[in-house]
Amino acid sequence: MTTIILGSQWGDEGKGKLSDILCQKARVCARAAGGHNAGHSVIANGVSYDFHLLPSGLVNPQCTNLIGSGVVFNVEAFFKELAALEAKGLSHVRKNILVSDRAQVNLELHARVDGLEEKELAGNKIGTTGRGIGPSYANKAARNGIRVHEIFDQETFERKLRRLAEGYKKRFGDLLEYDVEEEIARFREYRGMLGEYVVDAVNYMHAAQAKGVDILIEGANALMLDIDYGTYPFVTSSNTGLGGIITGLAVNPRGIKEIIGVAKAYTTRVGEGIFKSEDLGEAGKKLQEIGREWGVSTGRKRRCGWLDLVVLKYSASVNYYTSWNLTKLDVLDTFPTIKVAVAYKDPDTGEELDYFPADLGYLERCEVVYKEFEGWQTKTTSVRKFEDLPRQAQSYVNFIEEYTGIPVKWIGTGPARDDMIYR
Repeated sequence: MTTIILGSQWGDEGKGKLSDILCQKARVCARAAGGHNAGHSVIANGVSYDFHLLPSGLVNPQCTNLIGSGVVFNVEAFFKELAALEAKGLSHVRKNILVSDRAQVNLELHARVDGLEEKELAGNKIGTTGRGIGPSYANKAARNGIRVHEIFDQETFERKLRRLAEGYKKRFGDLLEYDVEEEIARFREYRGMLGEYVVDAVNYMHAAQAKGVDILIEGANALMLDIDYGTYPFVTSSNTGLGGIITGLAVNPRGIKEIIGVAKAYTTRVGEGIFKSEDLGEAGKKLQEIGREWGVSTGRKRRCGWLDLVVLKYSASVNYYTSWNLTKLDVLDTFPTIKVAVAYKDPDTGEELDYFPADLGYLERCEVVYKEFEGWQTKTTSVRKFEDLPRQAQSYVNFIEEYTGIPVKWIGTGPARDDMIYR
């Protein structure tokens, strides 16, 4: 059966920890979309492992890991990340990783173009990671991208890469500092190294599902960064929700056992774009410092604010979560008052909206309606049972369940693997 873990906010919710816990029983762990712009840390046996392109199921030596067809695949990042995991003692990782032959290749060319496109946008920049994810997906949609299997056809690969480079050179001229022959030379080396990892992922996933093995799928980014359902255009370039999982891995919907939405007990966002519950004052700064809110992939500081339940309800209406994993509850331990966004007030009529509108200009003019909770102001770090949480913390969790209509099944109470309440 298939279990899916998805980010429900703007990413960085702490998906890796639950992935690490659940992958201990899984025999396949897979990524469906995104690229090496994703990033999360897993702390296991006292060691912190950083994952970007690779699935975090690599921590488990009994789990085969798959980079799916919907991913944009950077070969250099792939080998660097494998080497970094080996250096931390995971000697099995090269035996346990596979890559779909249908995945799109993410190139150095794409990263260079990404930076130039952000410069063009100036004051309206998206705030990308600069890893070339958007240009990779743009080439995919334009049907002139390069797929992994084409790496092994030297003539086709080099012809397509030169054509891409020529097209971008016409657009950007001398602003594009890029040597196509240098990248071609690197791929001549990669060609001999990569073959053992590449599989027909459709056949692989079909066989795994037919056998009924336990499959864990970890989403990259989060629903509010989805190309269709996120805060467009300040989003990533892939489908980060349930739909992207099904298409990116050829998942049988009838075999899905659980869809777990991961949500922080507050809200963070990296990059530009609307963030209605952002707190630019002391509370936001305190959340950032206590929560250590800076990116695994980029080191960028995250914008911080209160939990927005309108966002979670909207996210659930797209992804159909069967349960929540609420993370980092302990970060709220020292707040005397905790606020939660429960509606947006129309600036003209005063009507309270409990849904997330597509028109972000309209949403910017709306006022946030908050519900305030009494803080518990006592340490919850490493609490393992729900009944051992302070009464106020229990009320906070129960309200999230009531508002969204979805049970909170897991509650994170610290950075370690075992700092998790299971209900």
